[in-house]
Amino acid sequence: MTIRTILVDDEKLAIQGLQLRLEPYEDVEIIETCQNGREAIRAIKTQKPDLVFLDIQMPGFDGFSVVQGVMEIDPPLFVFVTAYQEHAIRAFEANAVNYLMKPVDEDKLADTIERVRQRLAEKKSSDEADKLRNVLAEVAPEAAEEMSAEEGEAAGRYEKLINVKDRGQIFRVEVGTIEHIEAAGDYMCIYTGDNSLILRETMKDLERRLDPRKFQRVHRSTIVNLDQVRQVRPHTNGECFLVLDSGAEVKVSRSYRDVVARFVH
Repeated sequence: MTIRTILVDDEKLAIQGLQLRLEPYEDVEIIETCQNGREAIRAIKTQKPDLVFLDIQMPGFDGFSVVQGVMEIDPPLFVFVTAYQEHAIRAFEANAVNYLMKPVDEDKLADTIERVRQRLAEKKSSDEADKLRNVLAEVAPEAAEEMSAEEGEAAGRYEKLINVKDRGQIFRVEVGTIEHIEAAGDYMCIYTGDNSLILRETMKDLERRLDPRKFQRVHRSTIVNLDQVRQVRPHTNGECFLVLDSGAEVKVSRSYRDVVARFVH
């Protein structure tokens, strides 16, 4: 699959540098470059790219204005490239795939392209499922109902209650009340805002029992209930903190920054 890409930056040298770094990626095709926001909006609407590398600080329309200006169409994926760390949270709020600091680090670029491939594959799969569902609804309504029922069963396979044996007692914990979970070896610390319990189980096994649409890993040893997040607070080196309903704060490591992007979408 070819990733049709537009580069947007008011500095020619920055565009040239990014072009050079993208050359090793055979599936990335640069179809146009733009040096201001107006050009970018026009190019995105006419070319309909899969991906846009977008500078934030530009005269006139900045990067965020470009995103806002193409919302009436099916927007592409955006990767913000900038010299300003303070824009990170707004980048996540714009559902950016990633946020790259200038000069672009090659390892971080490789990670970004892999995320783009994954997002595009997920989108294609979702689009194809929607098309199939629409066709089935017209020509075979019974099959369409069966497909919807199967999807409902898949959603229902995740736990709604977890039994936790702690301090000689068994607690039945409603999954929706869990704020976050922290790993400590083969034990899990489950936090519900006003209480904490210890469960003997591995992180991997517990993840399988929780709905990934609500519970996401934000750190090697931490899972968060996204419904319990009330604020995203920036930190250094591309990391950030999630402020939960109880006031507790959980660090999001750089490896899991795309989780925040999905959360604020």
